[in-house]
Amino acid sequence: MKRIAVVGPIPRDHIVTHTGDLIQKWGCVTHPVIALSILAGNELEIIPVCHLRTVDHDNVEEVFKGYKGINLKHLTTANDQGDIISLRFVNQNDRLERQTGFMDPILPADMSNLLACDVFVFIPISDYEISLDTLKYLKSKCKGTIIFDAHGPTTACLVNGERQRKFWIDRDQWLPYIDVLKMNLEEAHASWFKKEYESEDFSNEELERAEIREFADHCLSMGVKCVYVTLDSRGCLTYFKKGGKTVEELVPSIKVDKVIDTTGCGDSFAGGLSYGLVQNPTDYVNAARYGNAFGALRTQGKTFDVFKSLVETDKIIALGHV
Repeated sequence: MKRIAVVGPIPRDHIVTHTGDLIQKWGCVTHPVIALSILAGNELEIIPVCHLRTVDHDNVEEVFKGYKGINLKHLTTANDQGDIISLRFVNQNDRLERQTGFMDPILPADMSNLLACDVFVFIPISDYEISLDTLKYLKSKCKGTIIFDAHGPTTACLVNGERQRKFWIDRDQWLPYIDVLKMNLEEAHASWFKKEYESEDFSNEELERAEIREFADHCLSMGVKCVYVTLDSRGCLTYFKKGGKTVEELVPSIKVDKVIDTTGCGDSFAGGLSYGLVQNPTDYVNAARYGNAFGALRTQGKTFDVFKSLVETDKIIALGHV
C-alpha cells in the first residue's frame, strides 16, 4: 500500500467569505487528507502530521472520523501549541489574515517513524512551521518524493497577529531538499526577488511569463525536479527537465460555474499532486490535473463533501468542468 504523509498545521479557521458568509472549521492539512481519503479510500494510507493544542486534539480527530485510510497516530500535543487563524476575504482570491495561535515547528523527530512514506506533502502556512533540518533529514534517510508549498516561507506572522507576505530570502538553502515546489503567482514574486529595488513600491508586482520560466530554471538547476505555479482560473504552469532541457506546460484549469469558498484550495491542490505522483513519480503533467481537480472541487462548498471518488474525479478531469 502506498503511503502519503501530509505535514503542516491544522488551524482553527474563522472565515468570512467574499460573499459575507461566516465559516468556522479546521483548515490546512484537513483538506488534502480528507480529499485523498474520499478519492482513494483504503487504497492509500494517509498520515496527517501535525502539532495541536491539547484542547483541540479530540475535536480534530472527530473531523477525520469515518473517513477511510487515515492514520491519526501523528497528531500530537506535546507542547500544547496549535494555529488559530482569522480570514476575511475582500474578493474571491484576496484576504486579510490574522493569527493568534502558533503551532510549534515540525522537526526531524516528528518524521522518524515515517521514512517508508512514498510522498511527503509539506503545506506550511507560516515561515516557522517546517524546519529546514526536517527536509534535510528526509533527503538523507529515505527516497520518498518531497512536495513543498511556498506559502509557508513567503508568509510572516507579525507581533500584532497580522500575517503578511515576505520574501523567501534563504530560498536557495531549501531548494536542494525539495523535489516538487508548488506556489501561486504572489508567492512566486516573493520567491524570485531582485537583489535590489529602485523603488519602495514593488509589493504588487507580478512576474511576467519569462520571469517565471527563469525562476523555474533556477529551481531546477538547484535540484528541484518540478515547479508548479498556479494561475487561478487559467490553470497551472508546470516546469520540469526532459532530455536536459526545461519543459514548460500550461495545464488547463478545471472550470467551475460558481465559487463558494476558496479557503484550502492551495492545500487541496498539493494533495492532488501527491495522488498523481504516488501513481507515477515522473508524470508531472498528470499530477497537475489531479491538483487542478482537487482545487476546483474545494471551491464548491463549505464542507468536505465537495470532494469526489476517483471515478468521479477522473470524469471531471476528462470533461474539464466540475
